[in-house]
Amino acid sequence: MSTDHNPTGPTTADLLGNAERYAASFSPVPGGAKVAVVACMDNRLDVTRLLGLENGDAYVIRNAGGILTDDVRRSLAIAQNALGVQEIVLIHHTDCGMSGLADQPFADSLTQATGLRPTWRPGGFTSAEQDLREMLAGLAADPHVPGGASARGFVYDVADGSLTEVERG
Repeated sequence: MSTDHNPTGPTTADLLGNAERYAASFSPVPGGAKVAVVACMDNRLDVTRLLGLENGDAYVIRNAGGILTDDVRRSLAIAQNALGVQEIVLIHHTDCGMSGLADQPFADSLTQATGLRPTWRPGGFTSAEQDLREMLAGLAADPHVPGGASARGFVYDVADGSLTEVERG
């Protein structure tokens, strides 16, 4: 990690310098993690520090909102059926940019700006807890993700760092 903190965030050059320093002391990590974590990509949610993970401890899949897109489901099916993953953890968070995002108006604005309609659904939601319940139900019904029935969902609080489990609906 760079010793000089850039208040606006690192540049690509900073990241490449960090990668060179990392490679200089690199040692391979064995595969075979037993847990997959699906979380929002928000930079306030540091999944590895929050869960105390070391490199290789879990498969971490992130996207805007931590939602179950087709590609996330695909990754979970591969993780469970080909890589030996046994447990799935879903993490949403408070103050998420996807909370309150209305899919149709957002897609309309992108269409207006570009002339092309997105082929994907933005995935906005009104409640992190309710969205997690719906995702847990969807995973439980997915025949390609056998661990979906025992997946657990949590909401991370960006204000105090706490993690609260969301019970299945």
